[in-house]
Amino acid sequence: MTARLTGEHHQALKLWLRMLSCTVRVEDAIRSRLRTTFGITLPRFDLMAQLEREPEGLRMGELSKRMMVTGGNVTGIVDQLEREQLVARVPDPLDKRASMVTLTPAGRGAFAEMAAVHEGWVAELFADIPPADKKKMISLLDTMKQHLNDNKE
Repeated sequence: MTARLTGEHHQALKLWLRMLSCTVRVEDAIRSRLRTTFGITLPRFDLMAQLEREPEGLRMGELSKRMMVTGGNVTGIVDQLEREQLVARVPDPLDKRASMVTLTPAGRGAFAEMAAVHEGWVAELFADIPPADKKKMISLLDTMKQHLNDNKE
């Protein structure tokens, strides 16, 4: 029979559930606003954000890894964005058998507009948290992230 959680284990579980709850609430608000305001899904926005950070483009596998989704999911999103002329597939200069995905000029413009509005939404969602608390939470989460990276299996 498995022993009950200790107080420390209970605190860890409570922390995880609280972080997850907050993340889901913020994500739901952003997802809804992206759909209503721009007619775009959060995964499509996220893919465009990855490409905006890499002007030379990214291979499909790298997009899949960064977005933590399957290659099939990325292919579907790229296909949709390509039909809308927001992204393009171009030959990989290092491997002609492979292709890179890049934002088109129209995609860059559309993403710039969405990103500016998105940033405002995030600021609004966190507006009631005092700056010192935000700074402290960022520091604590940085420590947690480092700890989790150090303990990867």
